[in-house]
Amino acid sequence: MANYLVTGDDESLVRSAVSALVHQLVGDGDRSMMVDEFDGDEYELRVVVDAAQTPPFLTDKRVVVARSVSRFNADDLPGLLAYLANPLESSDLVLAEGGDGRMSKKIVDAVKQSGSVTATGPPKKAGDRQTWIRDQIAAAGVQLEPQAVSRLVDWLGEEPARLDGVLATLRGAFGEGVRLSVADLEPFLGEAGGVPPWDFTDAISDGNTSKALALLGRMVHGGKRHPLQIMSTLHSHYSSIARLDGANARTEQDAMAATGIKSPFPAKKALQNYRKLGPDSTKRAIQLLAQADLDLRGARDLDAELVMEVLVARLSKLR
Repeated sequence: MANYLVTGDDESLVRSAVSALVHQLVGDGDRSMMVDEFDGDEYELRVVVDAAQTPPFLTDKRVVVARSVSRFNADDLPGLLAYLANPLESSDLVLAEGGDGRMSKKIVDAVKQSGSVTATGPPKKAGDRQTWIRDQIAAAGVQLEPQAVSRLVDWLGEEPARLDGVLATLRGAFGEGVRLSVADLEPFLGEAGGVPPWDFTDAISDGNTSKALALLGRMVHGGKRHPLQIMSTLHSHYSSIARLDGANARTEQDAMAATGIKSPFPAKKALQNYRKLGPDSTKRAIQLLAQADLDLRGARDLDAELVMEVLVARLSKLR
């Protein structure tokens, strides 16, 4: 038997992963007799340890699940850490934390020594994220044509938590083993999810106005970002570019020194964007940002989304 820790930023993804793991651990057994679950703010950690240390009754093993374990402080941990170091052979212990809770490093290290740690969030890189989504689709028993997979990846944006719901709906509507097209998928998609801010700023830097405006709409509506939050993203983007004005930067290292950016890749992108704009357009971008910021704060009686659309259109045309 083993210990497991499931973590992630999205509560729904963590719950789905825990559910799948418990289903695997129970197998053909009687879940009602094998599984003890602890959730919410009421249970104490010692009760979880007691359950894990209790031999099974009329079954070959016991599965103990404890959620939201990050809420426990250092004083609560000794009993759990002692159990993790010497777990009962007939018990599987599943610890879970989804959301903003900060997991104790002691718990993470202890589980690594006696079991496995699973992070449920998708990868940050776009290519890796697509592979992760394809793996989730396959695991759900749903078959999609390549164009349908691409459409689903684009629709999800930075909200992978919506994937489980869509896949469950598709599986319920069509069953397993049916190969679905974009036309089959489309009726089950609602408003598109938000997108990573770097996709948005890349579209502006590339001069792709229509794409930039579409991504702006998704950030506001799908991603629920306030225009001032998006303005902050643009300020950060163009401030890094502006710091390169007059710096005579030629390499990634030069750009890092001039901008204060700690990583080579974003520093390289800032340098590339400065070269696209040049000094005059860089200054114009800062002027446009300043005016739009005032307009968002009431300088002119304009709809906030309209202010952002005009700003993005003007920024994307600078060269």
